[in-house]
Amino acid sequence: MISSAEIRLRDKSDMYSVIRDFPLQLEEAFNIGKNTDVPYDLSGINKIIFTGMGGSAIGGDIIRSYCVKEMTIPFIVNRNYTLPSYAEGNTLLVVSSYSGDTEETIAAYEEGKSRGCKILTITSGGKLSVLSENDGFYSIKIPKGYQPRCALGFSFLPFMMFLRNKGLINFNDSVIEEFINYLKLKSSSFSDYENADNLAVSIARHLYGKIPVIYSSSDMLDAVNLRWRSQFAENSKVLAFGNLLPEMNHNEICGWENNKEILRNFAVIMLRDTDDHPRNRYRMKITSEIIEPYRGVMIELESEGRNRLERMFDLIYLGDWVSYYLAILYKSDPSEIENINILKRKLTEI
Repeated sequence: MISSAEIRLRDKSDMYSVIRDFPLQLEEAFNIGKNTDVPYDLSGINKIIFTGMGGSAIGGDIIRSYCVKEMTIPFIVNRNYTLPSYAEGNTLLVVSSYSGDTEETIAAYEEGKSRGCKILTITSGGKLSVLSENDGFYSIKIPKGYQPRCALGFSFLPFMMFLRNKGLINFNDSVIEEFINYLKLKSSSFSDYENADNLAVSIARHLYGKIPVIYSSSDMLDAVNLRWRSQFAENSKVLAFGNLLPEMNHNEICGWENNKEILRNFAVIMLRDTDDHPRNRYRMKITSEIIEPYRGVMIELESEGRNRLERMFDLIYLGDWVSYYLAILYKSDPSEIENINILKRKLTEI
């Protein structure tokens, strides 16, 4: 059951308010982007590598998906201690770590510096902030006080505005202002958990006791797909799986035949967007028909909004709320990440 009493009992760090106020975070991030002057000449840059982990990397994925049809140089998201061999002097290396202390990201920063990359950091402080200042690299400073996955506005919007300011992509400030107002309306709807028509609550109830499997096309929603899976894991404390079309039609679709009793516990979530390739839309329809005899719940969602940015975040924001309400249904604290903390403590011993 989702009630104010249950939320107060489970949500000890008040993630509810953080998700509800996400449009206000976007307003703050928008102002950071407008007031941040990065005096870098990018005329010789022939690629961008965005390196980070977890919630600090997803902003790069969203920008890559949003800009893929507009940018004329490669934009790669890197999640590792090391960088690809093509990282060199003509590379803009964007190093994103919300805490500033992520060990994989610090290692990638050091490698990028040794290779002569032009480096821009995005962080709220920590070791990365000190390193970039001492090494003479510019840093986009973002506010402290959030969990990395809850700071999505800060991890993507200031850098996206940097790309706009450098002429690599094109949009007007009014697009961002309208986008923020759109999410304010969504916030009002999704945060009202007592409303019988709350889509996020309804989806969470259908997913309770199930294993989510998220499918979407690779055209625009690959980052959205990843965000849903990550939020189910960190917020709801449930495993979630996913794949992209058309690739899954060449392999994974065959995996829906055996283990029939287990597959009945799988809840398929189909994410669709108007920019999906027409053949991928047909593929989704046929795929749904093929797996129908085997799967449990089926949830089909079509993004809404006036442009690509609104449509992407229409689904991202919905997924954040679904994962939150699902945590409450499981009587879990959506903010707690004890397994990650255990892992980090053990790593410090080595």
